[in-house]
Amino acid sequence: MTIARFEQDGPALVVDGTGALPASASLSGSRVRVAGSVEQRDGGWSARLPLVASRWRGPERALPTGRYRVAVDGVDIDVSVPVTQLGVLRAQVDGDTVLVGPPVDPVYDSAEAQGSLERRYLSHTTPLEDAVFFESFYGRAASCNPLAIDREIARRAPGITRYWSVVDLSVAVPDGAVAVVDGSPEWWRARGSSRLLVVNDWLRRPFARRKGQRVLQTWHGTPLKRLALHRRGFAPRRWGAVVKESRRWDVLLAQNPYAARILGRAYAFLRRPVWIEGYPRNDSLVTGDPAAVRDRLGIGAAERVLLYAPTWRDDRDEIVAFVDPARLAAEADAVVLVRGHSRTLIPGRDVAGPRVIDVTAYPDTSELLLAADALITDYSSVMFDFSVTGKPMYFLVPDLAHYRGELRGFYFDLAERAPGPLVPDMDALLAALAADPADYADRYAAWRRTFNAREDGRAAERVVARLIDRGMLPVA
Repeated sequence: MTIARFEQDGPALVVDGTGALPASASLSGSRVRVAGSVEQRDGGWSARLPLVASRWRGPERALPTGRYRVAVDGVDIDVSVPVTQLGVLRAQVDGDTVLVGPPVDPVYDSAEAQGSLERRYLSHTTPLEDAVFFESFYGRAASCNPLAIDREIARRAPGITRYWSVVDLSVAVPDGAVAVVDGSPEWWRARGSSRLLVVNDWLRRPFARRKGQRVLQTWHGTPLKRLALHRRGFAPRRWGAVVKESRRWDVLLAQNPYAARILGRAYAFLRRPVWIEGYPRNDSLVTGDPAAVRDRLGIGAAERVLLYAPTWRDDRDEIVAFVDPARLAAEADAVVLVRGHSRTLIPGRDVAGPRVIDVTAYPDTSELLLAADALITDYSSVMFDFSVTGKPMYFLVPDLAHYRGELRGFYFDLAERAPGPLVPDMDALLAALAADPADYADRYAAWRRTFNAREDGRAAERVVARLIDRGMLPVA
């Protein structure tokens, strides 16, 4: 027989049972596994399973929203605990599954309750606050260009309040910032009262610009693949959504002139300000410390590190399986980092193997680029960022014809301009990794002249200076 309860201190799930002392207990989700402790007690045993975890050698944080299986060695778990607020999260138990959610009162879960919050937001009349509201990848991380801009604002204007939109409190926000959980009353209030919004993707939920409120759209990559209005097939609904969205932006940030032209047309953002300043997120590729990142990942300074970072596919939810990471690690004598696209974070599961680290949930892609000795990608915009480092790139593209001809299409011929070899399979990839990357030196140099001319480690500084000059960012 087993019974269960939640403890606020920690917080944790405690499972009590009778019989022999189990050897182990754990909680397992798609991206996180937590080991529990088991101890003898009068008449049986007690297993304590923390609902917090430390990742990447950081402090303990709430478990990400999701489902976690309770496993106690040799025991069939079938317990029930109702939804309980536990400070940094809320949780319930059904059978052998813990359902973890953000620490938002369940009263706000219903469509009716969210509708009430939306109406309050739309009719908001209180004065704007000297604050900035940040959101990156719909609140799944505090990262990318918004993070770099946050750090520069904190330096230039430390008195400004910085709110970060997060899906739950597993997401770490920068020092001094205030986390606001998506859908909570605090989130709606911060979004409605902040003088400046800095986002790297579409604004979700209803949006009503207040008088004096401004939006900086940083976007999240120079495009190779067609997007928005340039995708195949005319769809009136898509066209309307794209135009409605881009009209919410006051300024669009572009990494280079090529991206400025593409993004402006793809989002019908014409005759409005596009700032070409390089990408703030890439400042760290010039000024950062790769040894510090490797230390967080538990990788030795002398190890060769290969980063596999493919883009997502419109016809599938999870990361493509074109690489056998364990084989790659063994035959290339390297540590292999596997980085799925942000859209594959929730539906996928971490891969594992000797000298393989799944870094899909790692909060900052730029740090991974800094730590890697070489990049293996396909059609991801990460290619335009990694080239700032000057380190080798390899393009594993077994589905090139399908992706280019049917799924998305390209803005230019990758085969003609790629600063590294295009390979069709693992064997060809391993051969390319053993070859001299200097064969692509001329292409690489031309690529950097086109796409990285403004990447000098000071992009965030320039962007924040322009925000101040335009009165979009108040400073004392």
